Order: sequence, then structure tokens, then C-alpha cells
Amino acid sequence: MDLIRVILSILLPPLGVFLQVGFGMHFWLNIVLTLCGYIPGIVHAIWIIAKK
Repeated sequence: MDLIRVILSILLPPLGVFLQVGFGMHFWLNIVLTLCGYIPGIVHAIWIIAKK
């Protein structure tokens, strides 16, 4: 399942974070990071998934 989350995080970072933690602080932070730049959103999403 983590492989699917990582792939989704590369395509759409907030979706990968949502599947991992739901509607929490990390989800909203990831949306802000993705809007500021696509790469920071991906890095944050991968970090949240790997942290599990």
C-alpha cells in the first residue's frame, strides 16, 4: 500500500498525504506547500509516508 501512496504523492501530493493521515494539519500544510511549489509538496508527502 505504501508504494501506491508514494506514486500518488508524486502525481498529486495532497492525495498521498490524505490517504496517510486524513484531514489533519499535515494535509493542509501539504496543500500550502504544493501551491507554493510542486517539489516541496512532493518532498513533504514522501516524508509523511516514510515517517510511518
